[in-house]
Amino acid sequence: MADDTTTPGDRDDSGLSGGAGESGNFGDSGNSANSGNEDGMHFNDADLDAAMADFEREFDQSQASPNQGSQGPDSGFGQDDTLFAGDSTGESTDQPETQQSIEASFDDELQGLLGNKAKAAAIITRLTSAELLAAFCQLSDISAVCIDDPQGAVAVLHNLDGDSPEAAAKDLTTVVSGMPAILTVNRADKLEVTLFLQGQAGEQFAPPILFASAAPFVEDLMLGITPLEDILSDRKSFNSADLDHDGALAVLAKHTRFGRGNSSIS
Repeated sequence: MADDTTTPGDRDDSGLSGGAGESGNFGDSGNSANSGNEDGMHFNDADLDAAMADFEREFDQSQASPNQGSQGPDSGFGQDDTLFAGDSTGESTDQPETQQSIEASFDDELQGLLGNKAKAAAIITRLTSAELLAAFCQLSDISAVCIDDPQGAVAVLHNLDGDSPEAAAKDLTTVVSGMPAILTVNRADKLEVTLFLQGQAGEQFAPPILFASAAPFVEDLMLGITPLEDILSDRKSFNSADLDHDGALAVLAKHTRFGRGNSSIS
């Protein structure tokens, strides 16, 4: 019985008795079994509490984002990473659109190489106002962005399929009777320059002659040296699509001066 008595010296600093549990003294054999159970129960309770806390934290994160559930509580991914994972999912969703854009760009390039679609086309005029040229384009049902230049406003055409550039030049010089215009087209890296007057194609001449007398950016645009966006960034321009029929007439009235028996366009 002396061996079953617990003395203060038998208790370690942790507060656990080396020979008995907190409920009393049960002898050596009982102490050994109970000590193992107590140690096991103490460890399991703490581990269970930690596991439950981790589970609750993981559940909250999985509710916030289904993608987070597979990461586990100790994966190092916080809510910011969950949002990032969501963004990644969004990028993969947008991937088909990107693929379609690439395919469309490739098709345009292929048609350009075959000459079925012009790489660039522009109508050069002697008008002093790109706004007025944009109004004329709207009245002629031409989609173009018109750029100001002291040597004459230039209409950069949007529709480059087939013979659309030639049709645009015919329509413009038909609507604005008596105004000559020069059409320049790049098809399959071959430049064509044609004079149009009253809806009819006229003389053709070499591109260097045009480049010597037209706005400086025309050569860079037609040869693909400078993108249109860069040209527009530092020049005044007007888009024909921004005007309706009444707006085009208002622009025309603003630039038209009426006198006795005649009128002029400035």
